[in-house]
Amino acid sequence: MNEPAIFKLDEQFVSDIRNIIITARTAAIRSVDFERVKMYWKLGERIMLEEQKGQDRAEYGAYLLQNVALEIEKEFGSGFSVRQLERARRFYRTYPIATALRTQLNWYQYRLLIQISDNDKREYYELETANNNWTGRELERQINSGLYERLLLSNDKKSVLEVARKERQPESPTEIIKDPMVLEFLGLKPDAAYYEKDLERALITNLQAFLLELGNGFSFVARQKRILLEDDEFFADLVFYNRLLRCFVIIELKTHKITHEDIGQLQMYVNYYDRNEKAPDENPTIGILLCADKNDLLVKYTLPENNNTILASKYQLYLPTEKQLAEQLRIELQEFDQ
Repeated sequence: MNEPAIFKLDEQFVSDIRNIIITARTAAIRSVDFERVKMYWKLGERIMLEEQKGQDRAEYGAYLLQNVALEIEKEFGSGFSVRQLERARRFYRTYPIATALRTQLNWYQYRLLIQISDNDKREYYELETANNNWTGRELERQINSGLYERLLLSNDKKSVLEVARKERQPESPTEIIKDPMVLEFLGLKPDAAYYEKDLERALITNLQAFLLELGNGFSFVARQKRILLEDDEFFADLVFYNRLLRCFVIIELKTHKITHEDIGQLQMYVNYYDRNEKAPDENPTIGILLCADKNDLLVKYTLPENNNTILASKYQLYLPTEKQLAEQLRIELQEFDQ
């Protein structure tokens, strides 16, 4: 019996076959997840209709959920406890129009969203989850890190929502880049001594999480990018590219309070990229000093008045509380009014 001839498979062909299978599996999972979302929406709708029958009795809603949970948990399990039915009711109240539900979002993500009382804030996280294919854990992390509030520290609410709705592209680096940046995923202790190389190594090790924190459109380009100026060597810590801003982004890491020398060094790297790496149709390179502490006035007076390419962003190694974010926003508003 003749053995079949051995041919070398085209790599693109194999890749296409894999992608078809992965796409189909992903679509099947999403379909199942969205059926679950629709089920809880319908449960919430039916509960609300039933509650209206006894709306003149304040205790009727609690009685209704407790008793129906006792009946259906026997047959369908803990997924239909009083707590879950309360979530279903809240889900329907928050999203009363079924056609407005997004097929990209699963029940866990909607559970996180319905806990947000502010409509604009909820819409922002809903849009960004759909736009960026965030998982439930990634959405939870972004909410806990106060992403929305941190963007509001340097942008008005209208512009933040316009970018999330894709009504326009971001025009300024501050519309994407946060200050402060939250790096809790690095696992570094705030009071521990560490060097800039340790911070850089931790960021590279956790690159996926760092890209999530950086925001929309970022892709990694280089680490310790060598810049040779005659006989002098320099190394830019991290280089990224942002497809929305259409420019290179150089990040310099400083584990101390920034100095004017740090700003001058980063400005040199930015100038080098603008003159040697940037394509004619690309926008000017952006430089970010990611530092343990900063002096905003030092940054202001070191750079030209029309500067919009060098930014200083403070990093913190822990998730902020709502109180801390509210206080930061209050201070920013006071400085803006002065």
